[in-house]
Amino acid sequence: MFLDWLERRIDPFAPFEEGRMPPRTVLGFARFYLHPIRWALFALFVIAVIAGTVEASLYLVMRWFVDLLAGADRATVLADHALGIGLALVLVAVVRPVTIWLHEVLSNQLVVPQSTNQIRWRAHLYTLGHALSYFQGDFAGRLANRVVQVGPAVRELAVVFIDTLLYVAIYAVTAVGLFGSISLWLALPVVIWVAAYAGLTAWFVPRARARSHRTADTRSTLIGRVVDSYTNILTVKLFARDREERAAVREAVDVHTRAYLHQFRLVTWTTTLLGLLNSALLIATGTASLLLWQRGAMSTGEASAGLALVLRLIAMSGWVMQTVRGVFENVGVIQESMQTISRPHALTDAPGAGTLAVAGGGVRFEGVGFHYGRGDANVIEDLSLAIRPGEKVGLVGVSGAGKSTIASLLLRLHDVESGRILVDGQDIAGVTQDSLRGAIAMVSQDTSLLHRSIRDNIAYGRPDATDAEVARAARLAHADGFIADLVDHKGRRGYDAQVGERGVKLSGGQRQRIAIARVILKDAPILILDEATSALDSEVEAAIQEALDTLMQGKTVLAIAHRLSTIAALDRLIVIDRGRIVEEGTHAELVARGGLYARLWARQSGGFLPDRDGEAPRRHVSDALGG
Repeated sequence: MFLDWLERRIDPFAPFEEGRMPPRTVLGFARFYLHPIRWALFALFVIAVIAGTVEASLYLVMRWFVDLLAGADRATVLADHALGIGLALVLVAVVRPVTIWLHEVLSNQLVVPQSTNQIRWRAHLYTLGHALSYFQGDFAGRLANRVVQVGPAVRELAVVFIDTLLYVAIYAVTAVGLFGSISLWLALPVVIWVAAYAGLTAWFVPRARARSHRTADTRSTLIGRVVDSYTNILTVKLFARDREERAAVREAVDVHTRAYLHQFRLVTWTTTLLGLLNSALLIATGTASLLLWQRGAMSTGEASAGLALVLRLIAMSGWVMQTVRGVFENVGVIQESMQTISRPHALTDAPGAGTLAVAGGGVRFEGVGFHYGRGDANVIEDLSLAIRPGEKVGLVGVSGAGKSTIASLLLRLHDVESGRILVDGQDIAGVTQDSLRGAIAMVSQDTSLLHRSIRDNIAYGRPDATDAEVARAARLAHADGFIADLVDHKGRRGYDAQVGERGVKLSGGQRQRIAIARVILKDAPILILDEATSALDSEVEAAIQEALDTLMQGKTVLAIAHRLSTIAALDRLIVIDRGRIVEEGTHAELVARGGLYARLWARQSGGFLPDRDGEAPRRHVSDALGG
């Protein structure tokens, strides 16, 4: 009952300020994540002080007990010293076990598991708040590794200090106090040893920190390489690049191994020097004890307790040095994680941002400019476009003209650099990102699914949807036929079947239909279709188009397609070239005008447009048949 109560004292998911950036110093970063459990760490610190004091006092009890055996009358020793023996027994049989139990309970049931996962959870939520470009610029595996490893690394900084360094300090003070009460000459070797040990640690720590940081960085790179190969295994197999992938991972393993060896070379030298230092302490203490004992200045019990304390210090010194090394490995891990986690969010909600209220779904771009950091080469330049509520608009243009960028700006996956975007008269920069994206449904050309069940993937936009609503959306998307036949590796069937990472167990067309079902179920007032039927064959596309026609009723639609035939029937077509609107009108009007759209319509091959340089791509057989 007590353990259950104690385990609930720290809630890993307790509310916190999710958008607050962690500090960019090791101590500040650690303090930031340990602050919620500071009271638990203080309790652990108090118990550790008590437990360490009890452990150290055993050596003083040993001194008293050995001297008692050496000088007491054997016949009356129990009667003469009953109180002292009883107190020693209580210390050993009751106080010591209780303090050990309390320390273990506080450490294992209160601090370690909950704090570790609380730190991971908070680091994960802050990382999720980064903009899309943040995730596109790094390995997913490396990002995940840094979020997962930061929990134990930060926790260890606090717990190891309390559990290890505090114990050493207590033992060292006890040894110096005991020896100093006998003779300053006896205390001198311990004082010199403590100073030399501190100097060795001061020499060791900065070097260990730098090398452990290098080791942690190469480890994350290695994990990123491995995960990248696994994530893109189909591409690796299709292009027969197994040898190149092995070479890339081999190189990462080699770099990590060399960093590891460089780190452990330091450990070897430090351990060797520590061994010499410990031997000198033992010889000096033993010699001083012998000389003092010979002169009657030291009892047998004092000599026994003193030497036992020295042996304990020696045993702990190696353990502490390794622990300190581990601490600074964790410092390296924290520094590495800080580089990833402690960055300001590129996209944030404005202070006091409200919730987007969508009535008709009208969209307006007013003088919008944007580029991807490529100097003066703007992707979108002074774009002004009004889409009436319920209007169906198609974006047309060669690859790279800026069509998908316009959709990304509407979703506020990037912030505009000039101008503004309005939805029903509300500047999207002044509303929350969640409410904006909740009002927009999108089917993109790059369809990836979560490694979850079919049901979870379809209901992703509406988690509260019933099974009947999920099934209806799948039916409208013409996905119910293949869903019924799905079986995963654990025997789960139909809507319970798992789709694999990024949906790899499904074909491109099947993934697209699941994505369309997800959008149908979300039923948002604004709809973005970015090559929504690009992965479907002509027969399925015709069936899906019927579902999309039903879905688009009463909604504002922004459709992007290379196959002009798929958007020719929309209310209005907007022709984009190098980020500018060059033509707009209906399909018939644009063809009759004989401008860029008419040339693209005449030149399309298999329903696809040429790239920006004007070269038409090779058509696929299925596209040629269905175009």
